[in-house]
Amino acid sequence: MKMNVPVTERLKFKLMNEHDWQQLYELDQDPAVMQFLTRGVPTTKKQIREEGIPRMLAYRNAKKGWGLWSVTTKDTNTFIGWVLLRPMDFFSEQPNFSDIEIGWRFKQISWGQGYATEAARALCAELTKQTDVNYISASALADNISSIKVMKKLGLTFVKSYTHTDEQGDLPAVLYSKRLK
Repeated sequence: MKMNVPVTERLKFKLMNEHDWQQLYELDQDPAVMQFLTRGVPTTKKQIREEGIPRMLAYRNAKKGWGLWSVTTKDTNTFIGWVLLRPMDFFSEQPNFSDIEIGWRFKQISWGQGYATEAARALCAELTKQTDVNYISASALADNISSIKVMKKLGLTFVKSYTHTDEQGDLPAVLYSKRLK
């Protein structure tokens, strides 16, 4: 049986697949959305197709609910963003399948309305039903105050500060987590 996220008061969800590349591309074109991800550089169509989609498909598992969950508004059926679920350290040599990473990316027009928290709570509620999930964790750059607020609203607590390293250099980051069992 696959994970099925019920609609919330304002939102609907769908596990994304390779055919949703246009929505991923559209979301990543706003420099403000990408500020804490790529230092504001929009993602190209080639990057979405050749890097983003293959990475998403590598961890996508409908039964477990792993993947990118499209978030649309119930009233207008407008795509406003996505919520990610995948095992922590999935792309390392030792992924942690009992600790599920949650993340989110939303269009700027939806910011400040509680959509990220509402969507993340709905997905977390479904994760808690899985007996093999012991933790839910999230990370963000230390300056991403809005994402850290969502983490706290989900009941995640500060674990550690660390240095995030990518092709553009090093930046301070934080990890938050919540024990389920």
